[in-house]
Amino acid sequence: MDPTEERFRALARSAPWRWRSLRFTTGRRRAGEGQAVHTVRARVRKPGRLRVEDLEGTVLHRSADPDTTEPPAVDLDTDGLLARPADEASTPRFDFEPPMYRNYHWVAMLDPYELADGRDDGTAAAGTEILDLAAVEHHGRRAWQARLRTTHRYDPRCGCCPLLFSAASEAAENHEPPPGTVFADAYLVRLDVATGVCVYSEDLGGSAAGQGHDVAIEDVDEDMPDELFGTPHSHGRRFQSYRGTGPRDVPAYRDGATPGRFTALPEQ
Repeated sequence: MDPTEERFRALARSAPWRWRSLRFTTGRRRAGEGQAVHTVRARVRKPGRLRVEDLEGTVLHRSADPDTTEPPAVDLDTDGLLARPADEASTPRFDFEPPMYRNYHWVAMLDPYELADGRDDGTAAAGTEILDLAAVEHHGRRAWQARLRTTHRYDPRCGCCPLLFSAASEAAENHEPPPGTVFADAYLVRLDVATGVCVYSEDLGGSAAGQGHDVAIEDVDEDMPDELFGTPHSHGRRFQSYRGTGPRDVPAYRDGATPGRFTALPEQ
């Protein structure tokens, strides 16, 4: 496949159907820093299995969530892509997702449909403007790179930890940005072609220029035994489904110890 605007959006919304398990390392980059430093290795197996270690093998987190559902059966095109947004009247988009580590930014990079689809009065609409596209390599794997701008329709999974920190993401949570904030002029992102995972993001310009994340995928769909993830424990649903009608009813991810305080992005 060659990247086109239509295919890029389709790839961004197709990740739940393009992999069963992933092993990868990842790290974040602060504004003004160079290359992101990878500090954790993760193993993810659907549905709801996650193991995170430091690079020396010390386990930082593991979970097996039986409440996590599988993505529903959908019609994919001849390239194996979801060409149109899921019908949220019958398929609530928030009812299936990868397991979370620390906050929803982790979930969004594994299922980056917010780069494809926004909302306009409850109706699916493009939430980003695609300025240019290119086929590139990312850590030895095929990827599609795009330079994006958000529009007022940008609808992040969680406005507290979006893939694209912007005026639109702040408005999604009714936030006032910190004094002196200058939002990025645009955002550089990369999607892994085989899996749809957002493996790279970077603010271009603005007061946080250079911030973003980097993922190096090591293996896809390898066997991962249950013992890696510990004993399943049911914790109930973490959120209500957002069905695309009326006000957003998905609460932001918050620090449980401090009511009303939003959890910061992880320093990986």
